[in-house]
Amino acid sequence: MARTTPHDHPTADDQPLYGRVATQLLGELHDGTIPPGERLPGERQLAEHFQVSRETVRQALEVLRRDGLVATDRRGSHATLAGQPVETPSSLTFPVGARSTDPTGFDRATVTWETPPPDHAEALGIAPHRPTLVHRYASAAADGSGLRTAVTSFSAVALAEVEELARYRDRADGSAAAQLRRTYDWMRRAGLTLHHRDAITQVANAPSVRVTRRVHDQYARPLEITDLVVEAQQDPLIYEFTLPAAG
Repeated sequence: MARTTPHDHPTADDQPLYGRVATQLLGELHDGTIPPGERLPGERQLAEHFQVSRETVRQALEVLRRDGLVATDRRGSHATLAGQPVETPSSLTFPVGARSTDPTGFDRATVTWETPPPDHAEALGIAPHRPTLVHRYASAAADGSGLRTAVTSFSAVALAEVEELARYRDRADGSAAAQLRRTYDWMRRAGLTLHHRDAITQVANAPSVRVTRRVHDQYARPLEITDLVVEAQQDPLIYEFTLPAAG
């Protein structure tokens, strides 16, 4: 039997406590405190957050599920509200070198389930001709200048550990937009410590540079590799890294 806390008694207006919790949780979904599409905290964390019992949290989640605002699968519950995820200023943006969206420019990203480039497959430990999730990104100014194109391949480890990425497999047909700017946040939320290694080289016979980023976790398992090509004759490449304080 679920534990009952003093907070679980109905309020003076006779609204069930689980209904009030559902309303508060819905508010956090609407304001982006819990970004759309991302997994909700576990029942224990939600119970501590709202100072109620886990049974009350279950009832609140059931209310939101009935209204189609929360979906639950074998990986847990996640918000289904439409909207843009809340960006975390201290996070690295994916893919490497992605510029901020210019309303007058071009910014496009898609995902496919396909065989990655041979050098990507080797770096990620993927067997030849075995498919994986591949992300393609392109951006340019309104006049076509400053073109940036990036191809990212994800490892089997990344898809197994990061549920937000795994969800893209069934819709990775290359037709729909797929901005994965919060990829590194998703990885960190999955308990992965990220180690980035960026190599910058000049593209032969072209006014462009290539940036190759490799990311692995605390167990030296490869997570992703990205190849970015940037027209560099005008703007400098600037990369900002923010490391959280210890403790």
